[in-house]
Amino acid sequence: MLNRLVICFCLLAVPFISNSQNKAETIKITLAPGEKVWAGVINDGHLMPFSGDYSMDLYGNNKSNQLQPLILTSKGQFAWSEQPFKFEITGSEILITDPFHTTVAGKEGNTLAEVQKFVSKQYFPASGKLPDTLLFARPQYNTWIELTYNQNQADVLKYARGIVDNGFPPGVIMIDDTWQEDYGLWQFHPGRFPNPKEMVDTLHQMGFKVMLWVCPFVSADQAMIYNKLSGEKAFLLERKSETDTWESQSKPLMVEWWNGQSAVLDFSNPAAVDWFTGRLDRLVKDYGIDGFKFDAGDMYFYPSNGISKGNVTPNEQCGLFARFGLEYPLNEYRACWKMGGQPLAQRLQDKAHSWNDLQKLIPNMILEGLCGYPFSCPDMIGGGEWTSFLDPSTLDQDLTVRSAQCHALMPMMQFSVAPWRILDSAHLDAVKKAVALRAKFTPLIMQLAHEAATKGEPIMKSMEYEFPGQGFENNKDQFMLGHSVLVAPMLEKGRASRNVTLPAGKWKTPEGKILKGGKTYELPVALDGLLYFEKSE
Repeated sequence: MLNRLVICFCLLAVPFISNSQNKAETIKITLAPGEKVWAGVINDGHLMPFSGDYSMDLYGNNKSNQLQPLILTSKGQFAWSEQPFKFEITGSEILITDPFHTTVAGKEGNTLAEVQKFVSKQYFPASGKLPDTLLFARPQYNTWIELTYNQNQADVLKYARGIVDNGFPPGVIMIDDTWQEDYGLWQFHPGRFPNPKEMVDTLHQMGFKVMLWVCPFVSADQAMIYNKLSGEKAFLLERKSETDTWESQSKPLMVEWWNGQSAVLDFSNPAAVDWFTGRLDRLVKDYGIDGFKFDAGDMYFYPSNGISKGNVTPNEQCGLFARFGLEYPLNEYRACWKMGGQPLAQRLQDKAHSWNDLQKLIPNMILEGLCGYPFSCPDMIGGGEWTSFLDPSTLDQDLTVRSAQCHALMPMMQFSVAPWRILDSAHLDAVKKAVALRAKFTPLIMQLAHEAATKGEPIMKSMEYEFPGQGFENNKDQFMLGHSVLVAPMLEKGRASRNVTLPAGKWKTPEGKILKGGKTYELPVALDGLLYFEKSE
């Protein structure tokens, strides 16, 4: 029975101003002894359930990853808002500071699964649609680590041929930043891509679908494009005083981001939406591009000294950018706001080539599913932080193998660094074995993806979600694929065995051995081994 306290619920537009300038209300949630808390801050999923004090302001801050204005507990309590709020967890209570008066708090059921299913249906219902299924069915390949800021036709094709020639199945290939002439000039660089249509046709013939990296920025150096869009006030405009309005201003705000300073498109203005859509559609029509990696839509690129036509929050700008993906089933996002239940592929924030970051994958991916983002990718195998690969002497072959194994039974699996370039034959064979294992489980992964699209449940679930009350609240190194497959990757350097705690019941190993649940086992793990167990009736 729902026992819901409606604090205030409103869908009206809110002003593009700082939280501190709004009269805020404080909402208190009291926690029972042992009650655990998760919140919709994906990049901090490895801190959850929280074991100490924590605070976060969701306004304009997505920590370079998805945000969802959601709080869940292991005892069925929740909070949801249509707008960003600030919260802190101290001792036995959660305090929510709500400047926009849209927060709903209550209780549904007595477990994490019960409350997640309720909030999913109530606040971010499943759309019934999936992103392009090739994102699940085969490994993905991104050119970033191999080519970084030198994307070019010859090396893209070399990378693709290396995939096939080394025994990996073709799938989606993503051509990353610098394929284009400039930011905003969304056409292939003629010097680096002399015949892009021929390249795309070749990739299609090899069995790949092709994605291109795009962002919402326009370089001021592109005078014709910049001046045209400035004349239509399609950019975020500069606010010089508190009394400035969109109608009174016309100068674009130059925003600093990781590739310099640019004007940023204001997607609350239909002129910006129409222009950007036209550029994407032209790439589809002229070159046969299949989809797009939508990057850099972060909320903090819409600062408080900017004015938008729609007078929307930075969070909503991020959400408006995410809506482009609804028109292109082959999509990927790293930053997102309040798009749970939608057919968007969500990727974790870039991870370093480190064991510490490898250990973040399971809890962060689990949190994505709880927040309505089940179609998720755990960044790139071995890490997607490109500076980690600049010094070859720091590369860890075991880490790359364990990363591939961790990805193998997650919703998506993405390569970037070429494993055949950095691995010896034993380690490369181990990675291929992980890919083969994924192929074996692909029918189950596809079934779960379709169920997630209709029911809103996660594809990969925490042990606590599936087995409440069995002491799994703090487990972060195992996960469930659906209801019946328990996965326990090796996440520590130099280990030849690991502990696995099996829930009550009977569990079958890949070798067919039946283990009794309700116990913890220390099990050996070979270099090419991934521990997984299937529930046995």
